[in-house]
Amino acid sequence: MSVLIVIPARYASSRFPGKPLVELKGFSGISKTLIRRSWDAAMAVEGVDRVVVATDDRRISRAAQTFGAEVVMTSSNARNGTERCAEVAEKLSDQYEVICNLQGDAPLTPPWFMERLIDGLRAAPDAAMATPVMKCSPEASERFREDRRNGRVGATTAIFTADKRAIYFSKEVLPFSGAPGTVVYHHIGIYAYRPTELRAYTALPQGWLEKIEGLEQLRFIENGRPVQCVEVASEGREFWELNNPEDTMRIESILEKSGIE
Repeated sequence: MSVLIVIPARYASSRFPGKPLVELKGFSGISKTLIRRSWDAAMAVEGVDRVVVATDDRRISRAAQTFGAEVVMTSSNARNGTERCAEVAEKLSDQYEVICNLQGDAPLTPPWFMERLIDGLRAAPDAAMATPVMKCSPEASERFREDRRNGRVGATTAIFTADKRAIYFSKEVLPFSGAPGTVVYHHIGIYAYRPTELRAYTALPQGWLEKIEGLEQLRFIENGRPVQCVEVASEGREFWELNNPEDTMRIESILEKSGIE
C-alpha cells in the first residue's frame, strides 16, 4: 500500500502558541524543535513513500526546511489537522492508498505505532479511518486525572466495542470510575485515512460533540463513518504528547531517560 504521512503544524495554538517551534532537549542536552522531533518520528516509520509538513505559517515552513523537510503550504482556514491533511491530498498530484496524520505534538510516537495503524486500517476494509489506542498504566491514568484536577486539558481517552470499533473519544478520563484498577485507554492522536473518506471529511457537518470536545475524529463518528481503534503497546517506551507548556519538562525527562538525542 502506498503511504503518505502528513505532519500538520500550526503556530496559533490556543493552549500553547508557537508550539511547533518549542525547543526540546534530548539525552545529551542537544535541543531540537518540536516539529523536527515529529519529522524524525515520521521518518523512522517503515514502508512509507513520502513525508510532508503541512502548515500555513512561514516561520514553521522555514524551520522545517532547515532540516530538509518537504513542506506543503496550506490555507489558514483549516479548523484541525484532518482538514489540513485533506487539503494536502488535494494539492499533491500523486495518489496514495493510505494517508496518515502524525500530529506535530507527538514527538515520542514510536514507529511501530504508525506501522500497526496502517496494518489495522488494511484489516478493516469497511472503516473510514483508523486510530491507535493504548492501555494506560496506573501511573499514566493518575497523570490524566491530575491534569483534570489542576484544570489542564491534556490527553484524550477512548472507549470502543469488543471488535475495537470506536464509540467515543473525550478529554475527560473515560470510563468514569473511582475504583482502583479501572482500565483506561489513551487515544494516540495519529490517524490513517482512506483518501476518499479524507476528501469527504471537509464536506461533513461539524457536530456538537466535535465542537465541545475539540476532537476532530468525532466528526467521523457523528456522521456515521466507522472509526477503527487499533491497540498498540509501548514496549517499554514511555509516551506523552505536548499539549500544554507543562508537558515540555515531562517530554524532556522522557527523552533523557530513553536515551533519545
